[in-house]
Amino acid sequence: MESQALVIATIGVLGIGAQWLAWRTGWPAIVLMLAAGFLAGPVAGELGFRLLDPEAAFGDLLDPAIGIGVALILFEGGLSLDLRELRHSGSAVWRLATVGVVVGWALGAVAASQIAGLAWPVAILFGGILIVTGPTVVIPLLRQANVQTRPNSILKWEGIVNDPTGALCAVIAYEYFRRVAESPNASVIEVVPPLIIAAILAGLIGYAAARMIAYLFPRGAIPEYLKVPVLFIAVIFVFVLTNKIEHEAGLVAVTVMGITLANTGFSSIRSIHPFKENIAVLLVSGIFILLSSSLSWSDLVYLDPTTEVGLRFILFLLALLFIVRPLTVIVSLLGSSVPWNERLFIAWIAPRGIVLVAISGLFALRLADLGYSDGQVLTALSFAVVVATVVAHGFTVDIVAKWLGVKGTSRPGLLIVGSTPWTIALAKEMQALKTPVMIVDPSWQSLGPARREGLPFYHGEILNEATEHNLDLTPYQVLVAATDNEAYNTLVCNEFAHEVGRDSVYQLGESADGDDDKHALPPTLRGRALFESGFGVTDVNERQQQGWVFRKTKLSDEFDFEDAQEKLPDSANMLLLLRSSGRLRFFTHAARPEPRAGDTILSFSPPQLKTLEEKAARRASRESGRDKGGQTPQKPQPS
Repeated sequence: MESQALVIATIGVLGIGAQWLAWRTGWPAIVLMLAAGFLAGPVAGELGFRLLDPEAAFGDLLDPAIGIGVALILFEGGLSLDLRELRHSGSAVWRLATVGVVVGWALGAVAASQIAGLAWPVAILFGGILIVTGPTVVIPLLRQANVQTRPNSILKWEGIVNDPTGALCAVIAYEYFRRVAESPNASVIEVVPPLIIAAILAGLIGYAAARMIAYLFPRGAIPEYLKVPVLFIAVIFVFVLTNKIEHEAGLVAVTVMGITLANTGFSSIRSIHPFKENIAVLLVSGIFILLSSSLSWSDLVYLDPTTEVGLRFILFLLALLFIVRPLTVIVSLLGSSVPWNERLFIAWIAPRGIVLVAISGLFALRLADLGYSDGQVLTALSFAVVVATVVAHGFTVDIVAKWLGVKGTSRPGLLIVGSTPWTIALAKEMQALKTPVMIVDPSWQSLGPARREGLPFYHGEILNEATEHNLDLTPYQVLVAATDNEAYNTLVCNEFAHEVGRDSVYQLGESADGDDDKHALPPTLRGRALFESGFGVTDVNERQQQGWVFRKTKLSDEFDFEDAQEKLPDSANMLLLLRSSGRLRFFTHAARPEPRAGDTILSFSPPQLKTLEEKAARRASRESGRDKGGQTPQKPQPS
C-alpha cells in the first residue's frame, strides 16, 4: 500500500509540475507531461531505478481507473458546449461530425495499412480511433493562440463531439472482426445496427440523467454541499451502466449528459465550474503520466528510423499531418460558408490527446487476444501520433493563425463593468493606449456617453448567463467593476474570479464616508482594490466632478518612476502601468507593480499643475543633494 501511495504522489507531482512548467514556458503541457512520464518510466527503468510502473502498482484497477477518468474529462468538455455557439459554426461542425468522420476514417485506415504496414483489421480499427482530435489539447492551444470565434468554436465542438464518435467507430471495427473470428460468415449488417442502437440508447440514458439532475438540484432535493459529489457519482454511474450495454458506449452517454446540462438552464452549473475545472486538470495530468510511464523501452523500436518498420511509421505520421487531416477537412467543408483561410487553419490543427492513447491501449490488448500481432504496436504508435501532432500543431498554431489571419486581438483587453463619467474617461485613455476595452452596463441611458465617444460597449446584465454567449469575453484578461454600487461590484468580481483569475478582477475600494466598519463587505469576496489609497466609488465620483483627469507618463532609462512622481502633483494617485507588451498592472492597496523603462504610467490627478511652492521645494531638495557631493543629471520631460 505504501508503494501505491508513493506512486500516486509521484504521478501528482509530475503531472502538476509539468502543467506549471508549461504555464511558465508557454510549451504545450501535453508534451511536457508525456516527457515526464516517459522519463520516470522506461528511461528510468533502463537506468535501473524506475520511478513509475503503473501496471505493477495498480494491476487490474489500472484500465477501469483510466476509463472513468476519460469519462469525467468528456463530461467536463460537454459542459463547456453551448448549442447557441452553433449559430455561426453549426453547419461546419455537422459536416465534420458526419462527412469528416467517414472520410477521416477511410483515409486514416488506408494510410495505416499502406504506409505503416498494419494488417487491415488493425488499420481499420486504428483509423476509427484517429478521428478523435482531443479537446484537452485543442482548447488550450486555441486559448494560447487567441484564435477568432468561429474557427475556435468549430475546432472545440469537433474535438468534443468526435471523441465518443471515434471510440464508437473503434468498437464497431473490433466487434466486427471479433465476430468474423468466431463466425467467418458474419456481415457488417449484423454488427453495425446493434452497435448504433446501443449508442443511441446510451445517449438517451445520459440525456435522462442530465434532465433528472437539472430537475432535482434547483428544487432543494439535494443540499448545496452534496451537489458536486452527487453529480460526480452520477457521471461515473451512468458511464459504468451504459458500458454494460456496449463497450465504450459510456463515452457517448457522459458526453450527451454534459451537453444537456450545459443547455437546460441548469442553475447550479456556475457553482461547479471551479470543481470541474480542477478535476479536469488533475485527471488529464494523472492519466497522461500513467499512460506514458506504462511504455516499455522496446515499444520505441517501432519508431527507429533506421529500421524499415520505423521508417514506415514516420512516413505514416507525415501522411497523417499533411494528407489525411487536410483532405478530410477540405472534403467535409466543400460548399460551406467557412472562408478558405479558416478552412486551412482547421485543416492544420488536429492534435490528438488522452482519448486516443487510452482507447488504443484498451484495444491493443483485445486485438492481441484475437491473434493480431500488430495490435501490440498500437500503444507505441498512438503515443507517436500524440507527440507528433501536439508538437507540430502546438509550436506552430500561433504562426499559422497569424499567417492565415484568424487571430483575435493580441493585446490583453480591459472589461469595465459600469458606465460612469470616471469609467468613460478611463476607457478613452485605454483606447488611446491601444488596449482593447469594453464597457458593460444594463442601462441604455448610462451607456449614452460611451456611444457618443465611440467606445465599444455592451448593453446587458454582465451576470446574466446569456451574456457569456452574446459577448465574447476572450480578448479581456482584466476586469474592473466600477458601478455606483459597491456590493454589486463585489458580486461581479466574485462571480468572474474563477474565470478571469482572482488577481485580475478589480474594483474601487470602500469609500471613506465615515460609515461604520461593521457594514464593510468581506475582503475575501471583493476584487483587488484600485489605487494605493483605496479610493471608493464616492471618492472618484467627487474628484471627477472637481475636474480630476487621467494623465499618461512614459518611462524610459533617463526618465524613471521617481521623475514621474516628481512631475505630478503630490495628491495624484497612480492607477496602473501598461507594459510595452500590452500587459496591465494595477497599483492597489496591497501591491505596487515594479515600474521599468518602456512602461506607461496612468495616474488620476487634480486638474491644476503643481504649485510654485511645490516646484521650489523640489528644486531646493535637488540643490541640497548637489551640496553633499551628488551630481543631479538633467532629466528630459515625459512625452
